[in-house]
Amino acid sequence: MKLFPTGHATHPQWRMAAGLALAQLRAQMALPDYAAAPTLGLLYITDHYAAEAQEILDHLGAELPEITDWSGTVGFGVAANNAEYFDEPALSVMLCALPSDQYRVFSGVAPLGSSEMSGFEAHTALVHADPGTPELAELVGEMAGRTDTGYLFGGLSSGRRGALQFALGGNGNIRGHGAARGVFSGGMSGVVFGEGVRLVSRVTQGCEPVSREREITEADGNLLLQLDGEPALDVLLADLQISLDAPQEAIEVVRATLVGLVDAGSDGIRRTGDLGADVLVRHIIGLDPTRRGIAIADTAEAGMRMSFCRRSPQAARADLMRICAEIREELEPEEQTLATARAVAAGEAEAAPHPARRIAGAVYVSCSGRGGAHFGAPGAEMQIVRHALGDVPLTGFFAAGEIARHHVYGYTGVLTVFVTD
Repeated sequence: MKLFPTGHATHPQWRMAAGLALAQLRAQMALPDYAAAPTLGLLYITDHYAAEAQEILDHLGAELPEITDWSGTVGFGVAANNAEYFDEPALSVMLCALPSDQYRVFSGVAPLGSSEMSGFEAHTALVHADPGTPELAELVGEMAGRTDTGYLFGGLSSGRRGALQFALGGNGNIRGHGAARGVFSGGMSGVVFGEGVRLVSRVTQGCEPVSREREITEADGNLLLQLDGEPALDVLLADLQISLDAPQEAIEVVRATLVGLVDAGSDGIRRTGDLGADVLVRHIIGLDPTRRGIAIADTAEAGMRMSFCRRSPQAARADLMRICAEIREELEPEEQTLATARAVAAGEAEAAPHPARRIAGAVYVSCSGRGGAHFGAPGAEMQIVRHALGDVPLTGFFAAGEIARHHVYGYTGVLTVFVTD
């Protein structure tokens, strides 16, 4: 498996941005280390281009006729190799060279369980979803159950002009896609991969705990009533050192506080003091002085564990570097890891993508709430990935929620790499 060509650009006119991206893709496809005949295109656009989504897909399909399958979505921002485009008209494309019998594009008109997918054993899946889909968390869990590994990665479409997804199989000619032109709204779509496509994926949290972990001993739907046997509201006031006698101050503190939920026996607060990958961060949406409860933006059950947490740029940066290092160390022998460290500290030419790193391409989905200034400067998040992982082909988007395994997360990043032979 060779390196996946990537292209990205920003311009007020989408045709200009597409032209710039196509020039990058074609130049890379002519290089010996890059795939010359990819077949699967991943396309992410910012919501500034949402009204022209079909035109963009049609144009790229016509200019790249060898790409028979497309998948992607829209976001407040899009990610690229060492760059991010946030709240501006932009697109990011990656062309994947994968065996045709090792992936399938699915959508609402060609779902995973349809006859068109019969005989294909899904190992993992890239999933794009409309955040307005009813019972989305249950659907994501069900989708994970249809794969051999139970592992999904991806995210929820985001944007001010509605959610949309790209899903086109066999240039529109695969049975099930019919005359569909590839742009959908609602539900889920994406790509399922067979066992022959090796992936390594990690979740990075964007928050840090500000209290110790407690057991939820009583809950009613989305209302936490007791924590470690004590009234939940009393625990919150004590942990955050606030009082309802000073309501304005209390409201400001609570608005800046989130709840990290985790099932019993799962990865909660680690020994290092940071949040584990199983923690789902949710908003506090209200306080109930009568029942001494805390309302959160999710349902909870007795036996689950929780901690109060806050968004932290320092914790987000450190955790992002950690998952990049974990991926790099898993894929590279010790001597190559040292070579990568030297390369990313060197000049741009020496840090160029190299197949010896065993990463053909990467997909990064980050929360739209993490983009931009949260990491200290425009583009800083993707620069951290580049410095920690190496300069590898990458695409992705800033989402309204992130998908990893069978969970829908918030305030996280999900980094997934395609591993070469």
